[in-house]
Parts: sequence; structure tokens; C-alpha cells
Amino acid sequence: MIDLEKYGYFEIETPPEGISPGRVTSVHRERYELMTPFGSRFSRLKTGVYYGDGSETFPTVGDFVWFREGAGGDGQIVRTLQRKSQFIRRDPYVGNQAVAANIDYVFIMTSLNRDFNINRVERYLVLARQSGAVPVIVLTKADLIDNYETQVASLQKIAGETDIVPVSVVCGVGFDKLCDYLLPGVTVVFLGMSGVGKSSMINALMGEDVMAVNEIRADDSRGRHTTTHRQLFMLPSGAMVIDTPGMRSLGMWDAGEGVSETFADVEALLGTCRFSDCRHETEPGCAILKAIDSGELSTDRWVNYTNLQREALYAVDKTAALHDKWAKNKAIAKWSRQMKKNR
Repeated sequence: MIDLEKYGYFEIETPPEGISPGRVTSVHRERYELMTPFGSRFSRLKTGVYYGDGSETFPTVGDFVWFREGAGGDGQIVRTLQRKSQFIRRDPYVGNQAVAANIDYVFIMTSLNRDFNINRVERYLVLARQSGAVPVIVLTKADLIDNYETQVASLQKIAGETDIVPVSVVCGVGFDKLCDYLLPGVTVVFLGMSGVGKSSMINALMGEDVMAVNEIRADDSRGRHTTTHRQLFMLPSGAMVIDTPGMRSLGMWDAGEGVSETFADVEALLGTCRFSDCRHETEPGCAILKAIDSGELSTDRWVNYTNLQREALYAVDKTAALHDKWAKNKAIAKWSRQMKKNR
């Protein structure tokens, strides 16, 4: 029997007879791989539960679920248990998408080569803080640059108390600090663009090649997609790592708290202008304009704040509009079915 406590599971509610708990370790379209008390199992969603009234949360990697064993085939997932944290991105095609669940740390990975981008890290920070997990900025490929103090200093201006850890798989720099996070029972999700070294990092932490690694392109220092699906690995240390495909787009969702925490310095200035309805454009006594003029606040950071705030608010409004539309369509469908019965 497998002790699921090692996978972070603690029983809050006893499953019904014939039902067992499990943790989702990978998702393959409509099939879910679970770690269960009986070992690894594949399962599918129970149609009546997940495709009924829409009240049940579709599971993602890291979720704890209840499932029923299959008779010589795939099992059946009947419930998604409550999450303690979740990392969500807004996908322009499918809407809000849970990337990982029940995570303790978000490793925001960005390489120290030409693909280094502060604005992208800032965006990841917003969503990582919204997730309920603790963000850590991991700067990969430290062996490719002689001095990375400039990059670290630039990130410290936006990171607040978030740890910044330069690492190198080639020479082992920074791995001792990463191991401070990778403790038994802890779950970490790796997030970043293609080519930042997520797969290489997992191979190094696992002590074996469990992930294929592609070389970065010489013309733009960017990598090709290596990971094709999200997957949870149990490290020799007893920690768990969720690897994700590289995400070039990372849309906001209901991330108001994440924006506020990431831009606490900016929001501390808001409300201190001379006029309560200040638009922060040309008004006299504007605290934002004063901070920009003095160098206390950079123009780029102010622009990033307003853009992400606007995007987060739009996502909330759009989500509410879509929910209302779904509710109206559901009511119309119900009315139509009733009319057919009455004929």
C-alpha cells in the first residue's frame, strides 16, 4: 500500500464505501493518472458528475480526488476535493485554466540569457501571489553569464521579500538554496517560458533523465517546447515538483489581490494626491507624478501596474458576463425542455 500522506494527503472527510482517495499526477486529455493507495492508476471523469450542472471542479495536476476502481480498465473520478491553493492562468480560448493545485511554492523560472524579461517576471509574480502559494524567483543558466548582479538588482526592485535564487544545472550553483524549499511533503510548481531549463532542473533534482531536453535556438536564445503536458514528480528528497509546458501568454484572471501585493509600493502612493479624483496625468499635487519625477517610481513600473490592473478588472467583468450568459442559456434550455413536455 502507498502512504498518500507522503503525497500531501490528509483525510478531512472519509470517502464512501468503495471510493478511494488519490492525487492527480498527470493529465492526458480525458485520462488522469493518479497516485493512489494501490499505486498508479488511470481514471476518467464520471460524466454525470462533471458534465452535469457544472458545480464540480474539473481536476488538474496536484488535485486530490475520490475515485472508484475500474474492473480491468480505467477507474472513475467522482469528486475533486477542496484545494488549499491553485495557480490559474486566463487562456484566450478556454477561459480560466487551473495549471496546478495544492502547491506550497511557485518557482518562477527565467533564464539569464537574452530571454531575460522583468515585465514577464512581474506578471508571474502577480498570479503566483494570487494562487495562495509562496513565489520564488529562480534565475537559470547562471553559468552562461559572468556577472548577474545587475539582473538580480533589477528584480529586487519589483520582488519585495520574494527570494531570488540564481542557479546553474551545469555547475550546481544555487542548488543548496533550492533544497531548503524541497522538503518532504512539499509541492512546488515550475513555471516559465520554453527553454528556461525546467526539464533540465527536474533531471538534476531527480538524479536521472526523466525529461527530454531540447537545446535553445542560437538566433534568439529561446527554447522549443519540451514538456507537452503537466506532470507531478516525486523527488528523492520527498518533495514533489509539478512541471508545466512553457507558457508564452499568461492572461490575468481575478488577480486583484496579487496585483496589490506585487505593486504595494505603487498602491501606497494612491490616495495621497491633492485631489481625490486625480487621474495621475497632469493634475497638480499628484503623488504618482511626483514619485516618477523624483525617481522613486519608474515610469515602466507605473505603466505595468495600470496595464495589469486594467487587465485584471477586465477579466473579472468578462468572467461575470460569461457566467450570466451561461445562467441565462441554462434557464432558456430548461424552459424549452418544459415546453416540449407540455405539448
